[in-house]
Amino acid sequence: MNSDAENGHAHCLICGTCNPDSLGLRFRDVDANTVCARFQAHPGLQGYDGILHGGVTSALLDAAMTHCLFHRGVQAVTGDLYVRFMEPIPCHLALDVRGWIVSDTPPLYQLKAQLVHDGRVMAWAQAKFVERGWSLDA
Repeated sequence: MNSDAENGHAHCLICGTCNPDSLGLRFRDVDANTVCARFQAHPGLQGYDGILHGGVTSALLDAAMTHCLFHRGVQAVTGDLYVRFMEPIPCHLALDVRGWIVSDTPPLYQLKAQLVHDGRVMAWAQAKFVERGWSLDA
């Protein structure tokens, strides 16, 4: 696995070690295709009163999928992202952020991710990623 400086994410809002405003997520390998991180939501990240902002939810899911690729030495960008919000996420919850690779046909990768609390999927996403330097139209 590359460091965030090597993979270009040192200043990332979600995981960057050089960003003082970063949420500080640290993803770990679960198996060869899956990563997981723990995230503590807080009221500073709310949209509607008491509810985690949908953009934050989407960013967390996107980050999990990105880190699946980082853990395999792949730098890729999101080309297509679909997010399904299953239920409102209260701002005080501790969540598991999970991402896994569904298929890899370089330069294209398909991934999925979930935000889980006490075994309940609160939101999930699926996405297509393309290696940096490639285009989805190519």
